[in-house]
Amino acid sequence: MPKIIRGLHNLPESPQGCVATIGNFDGVHLGHQAVLTQLAMKGDMLGLPAVIITFEPQPFEFFVPEKAPARLTRFREKVEALRAYSIQQLCVLRFNDALARMSAEDFIQQLLVDGLDVRYLVVGDDFRFGRHRQGDFAMLQQAGHDHGFQVVNMHTFAIDHERVSSTRIRDALRVGDLETAERLLGRPYRMSGRVAHGDKRGREMGFPTANIHLHRQKTPLNGVFAVQLFGLNEEPVNGVANIGIRPTIGGDKALLEVHLFDFNRDIYGEHVQVHFLHKIRDEQRFEGLEGLMAQIEKDCDQARTFFAEVF
Repeated sequence: MPKIIRGLHNLPESPQGCVATIGNFDGVHLGHQAVLTQLAMKGDMLGLPAVIITFEPQPFEFFVPEKAPARLTRFREKVEALRAYSIQQLCVLRFNDALARMSAEDFIQQLLVDGLDVRYLVVGDDFRFGRHRQGDFAMLQQAGHDHGFQVVNMHTFAIDHERVSSTRIRDALRVGDLETAERLLGRPYRMSGRVAHGDKRGREMGFPTANIHLHRQKTPLNGVFAVQLFGLNEEPVNGVANIGIRPTIGGDKALLEVHLFDFNRDIYGEHVQVHFLHKIRDEQRFEGLEGLMAQIEKDCDQARTFFAEVF
């Protein structure tokens, strides 16, 4: 697990040098993974720790929150995904008015030079930073020349002749194309959280569910899915999940509900990961509970058929 450093004020007073990259790393997809592997290899070569510099909230969420896209990964999910890579530190900068007003020159001096003593930096050639986005790749290269660190461009990572990006994954999830999302991520799309008590409606209808609060403003996907749940001794456990507001019962807040097949154990409080493998249908409103229950039965049959054919 990388050590988390929160804010410029928590950076070491006498940094010992590092290799670093800057970005949101939303989803930690195959393009990100290629950068992280490149960074870790350079760190090993130089005998320096590898550091990711990221922002909370993400800059777009700060400037235009109403237009910000749904996150693929919450912060905790991102940290969990990064455990697979040789990243020693995660430097998390709170994106607020003070950071938005910081000049590009101060960003370089306070963070990269004085704060971290960066020796090798990997960024996209379209990376912009500092007040009014005045800093760019050329400025970083000049700063590297002046202060003695190397600045290199992230190489484009493509699948099917198209760049792998968080936006491309969101587009796939929005239309329920989980197969494409999995190819771009290098793993099934997943969400994690702690199983919480719900209103017990699922149990009353004969379909008990594990309820997982999403802790996000927007979700990148919704509907009914065949899923596998990880994090329990019995993992994986197959099931069917609904992610949405539950319009039939008058819900107004997005929730992830997972009905597990052939499973009967109290798992309240457990931290679990839900892997989305196949979309069954969009969420819809039914006139009454009988219609909803009949549809859930069909959803379960479709999910069981999917698992029988694929696994």
